[in-house]
Amino acid sequence: MNTTNPTSKAVSNQVQVENDIVPKEWDTIIIGSGAGGLATAICLSRAGQKVLVLEQHDVPGGWCHSFYLNGHRFTPGVHYVGLMGKGESTSDLYRGLGIANDLVFFRMNPDGYEHCRIGDEHFDFPSDFDELVARLSERFPKEKKQIEKYLTLVRNVSTQLQLLPKMSGFWDNITIPYRTRHMGKFGLFSLRKVINWHIKNPMLKNILNVQCGDHGLQPRKASFPLHCAVMDHYFKGGYYPMGGGGALIKSMTNAIKKNKGEVHTSQKVNRILLKGQNKKQAIGVELENGQQLFAKRIVSNADPGITYLNLIGKENLSKKLNKKLNRTKYSCTSLMLFLTVDMDLREAGIDSGNIWSMPDMDADDLYDKMMATDISSEDAFEGLFISCTTLKDPTGFDGKHHTLEAITYIDYTPFEKFSLEKEPRSPEYLAFKERLTQKMINGVEKAIPGIRNHIVHQELGTPITNKYYINTTRGNVYGTEKSLKHIGPFAFKVKSEIDDLYMCGASILSHGVAGAGYSGVNTAAAILNCKQDDLLQLDESQEVRIFDADNDSDYPEWLQQKITLKKQRSISNRNKESMA
Repeated sequence: MNTTNPTSKAVSNQVQVENDIVPKEWDTIIIGSGAGGLATAICLSRAGQKVLVLEQHDVPGGWCHSFYLNGHRFTPGVHYVGLMGKGESTSDLYRGLGIANDLVFFRMNPDGYEHCRIGDEHFDFPSDFDELVARLSERFPKEKKQIEKYLTLVRNVSTQLQLLPKMSGFWDNITIPYRTRHMGKFGLFSLRKVINWHIKNPMLKNILNVQCGDHGLQPRKASFPLHCAVMDHYFKGGYYPMGGGGALIKSMTNAIKKNKGEVHTSQKVNRILLKGQNKKQAIGVELENGQQLFAKRIVSNADPGITYLNLIGKENLSKKLNKKLNRTKYSCTSLMLFLTVDMDLREAGIDSGNIWSMPDMDADDLYDKMMATDISSEDAFEGLFISCTTLKDPTGFDGKHHTLEAITYIDYTPFEKFSLEKEPRSPEYLAFKERLTQKMINGVEKAIPGIRNHIVHQELGTPITNKYYINTTRGNVYGTEKSLKHIGPFAFKVKSEIDDLYMCGASILSHGVAGAGYSGVNTAAAILNCKQDDLLQLDESQEVRIFDADNDSDYPEWLQQKITLKKQRSISNRNKESMA
């Protein structure tokens, strides 16, 4: 995708935001409108604070925003969410934020919300822990005992990880060693070490490690507890929001405005204003147009590199923090292919489940290959994640065209020489991008044979796209690298060394849609001097509506009408085009 987005205005019309900022005495200014920044804004505005959210893109949402290409909707950073059932953590997050009634989610194929295609091996992840154990045990009978032992360990470590922020008081402190014994035993090891202690079959290890794509790190570098948290997040299946990520963002921005907060787009922050002899207190921000806005505190939803090096300046930071920033590694970046096709994908065997397509090789070796600096060689990208959004969200299907998002991870280095280019792009960049587009299509063709002949529209998002629209260091997709050195006690803190400057987002508490959302609540709790649970009091009148993506038998009349109207409008538009 080029660094212009002619269709983003269509989404702006759905998510109404103000662009004229009237200076006032703000309590909190939040830089960035990703899920973390918006969750912080909801909590603070609900507590009575005057909150201003500033977004440099022309639509809010960060990775969660939606955009349109030729009338078809895409969401670059929301592909599935876990734990959406009643009483589960993501559902409770949205209920606690007071936005659940505005949301509808579709449950992805419960028999296979993940389709692993590793070489000639096909394996489907079911939305049930016991069924997953049974299915893997049947396929790998020699590893039956170890499969149950390993997956139980994964679940225990994740559960114990979630206990930590909730523990307080004398009794909890006394019992912590016992209640978190599995995490204590395995918490400082990599995923590769722990899985090798339990599992021997190489194919089984690849299947169990397929969700490394959800944190972007190969097994030898990935933190075992973090990978446990990712797997556990999806043990009960995957869900996709109706309307894509943009619908989630719309519900959050509406909640902020309801609480008299403001969200302004196309407002890039050039720097954070500091005061004091040693410039150690944040007092406001300066926008790209030179306007200065002041507040009692600033929250940055940008990654640490953008926040500290670009907005604060290393000259205003301590030697200790500068040293940490110099050692900080960021997650991989990506190529993302957006496709519109006129192919009957259900007839081709595709459903709402994700497709992980990769060769039969060790996962560490595959990731090393994906991170090579020469990415234009060979004919196809072999490691792909493929998501069909019109099968996940039936309200987006017009009766003829399906939309797909195919992603592969790469290193930013091959794009460094293009990073300073402006429009129009150089012939070298355009040729490079076209070569990569064809290589992506070749990879998708291997997973869905025949799809090449049905492509109606194609656009490639590159690391340059990520950097331009999302404003991340080196176009990273998950914030800081999710290795042992960058998570938990070693992660960047909510409260910075700059007085009245706070952080939230994927590099602070956790990544992903739900993780970033909880990070925002955690930051608001630090500002309000309370606990996270104090800000997520569950309202029994709030409930997320959930329907099956692949089974419309229980769809209410309003949902059936929505789907029917989408198809009718599409037929009408196609008839008009054919008559023109």
